Amino acid sequence: MAPRASWKGYLKLSLVSCPVRLYPATSASERISFNQLHKKTHNRINMKPVDPELGLVERSDLVRGYEYEDKQYII
Repeated sequence: MAPRASWKGYLKLSLVSCPVRLYPATSASERISFNQLHKKTHNRINMKPVDPELGLVERSDLVRGYEYEDKQYII
């Protein structure tokens, strides 16, 4: 898909007027993501989900929630 101009206008220099279009330098699909690495070995760190009461939890058992009060969540 071709990028769309976010602004269109004219640049006027003395008696000469030139059409100008402003395009974004990056697109949303080209976002940069980072991984967590060990400082010395540069090995990638895998974050394991751990429940304080149950221990290690499967990723399939995870849900997202919003905390609206202390230890009270909307799921």
